[in-house]
Amino acid sequence: MENEDSFTVRVGTFFLMIGLGAFVLFVVSDIAEKVNFDYLFVAVLLIGIGWYMRRGKPKPPPAGRFAWIKKKFGKGNSKPVAKPNSEEE
Repeated sequence: MENEDSFTVRVGTFFLMIGLGAFVLFVVSDIAEKVNFDYLFVAVLLIGIGWYMRRGKPKPPPAGRFAWIKKKFGKGNSKPVAKPNSEEE
């Protein structure tokens, strides 16, 4: 089970989702014209904590898609640059 995230990354994701939910509640309270800024403060706090906990997540390994295209055509469209002749005329 190498593919599983660590516990702190999972908890960070949880805080991000709860923070987004609190932000949605803030927007809905604003639409209802009974603005409750507590939702906004809680959302900012939870999103900040969630981001802090998730920032340590390692990047996933490359999927290897289109590897045969990269082998066939090279890594990019760069063409070899010809060196200018150093002969003086």
